[in-house]
Amino acid sequence: MTASPDTRKTPDHRDDYLFFHPIDTRWMDNDVYGHVNNVNYYSFFDTAVAAFLIEKGRLDFLNDPTVALVIETSCTYFASIAFPDRLSVGVRAAKIGKSSVRYEVAVFKNEEATACAQGYFVHVYVERANQRPTEIPERVRSALEKIRKT
Repeated sequence: MTASPDTRKTPDHRDDYLFFHPIDTRWMDNDVYGHVNNVNYYSFFDTAVAAFLIEKGRLDFLNDPTVALVIETSCTYFASIAFPDRLSVGVRAAKIGKSSVRYEVAVFKNEEATACAQGYFVHVYVERANQRPTEIPERVRSALEKIRKT
């Protein structure tokens, strides 16, 4: 089944994102078809969100009493990437709730202006000790507000 033109997704533009994390593709990322395998994109998403949280949110993954768990991800592919492409992974906060955040993430190859892949990534914050949902820490919420989608 093909998507009708009115429901087909279009790639985001680099200007739609405020935080970027660089990632170099590796030889081992290529699959037998000569492009980066789809499973790697989820790793790119995870790496970029973690880099944002460490750099901007001052999150200490090893010692904080709250942790962010991934509960949902999605990815749409527009163009192939392959080693030795250099990537910029854009991250923005699409929805910030009481205990969860939905990030929108896009992969840009080399210096291209449109995304070759994009999707979303949902974190729920939980207490480390009991894994129960808890509020997003204020220092993280403050950082998220700076990359909120307008």
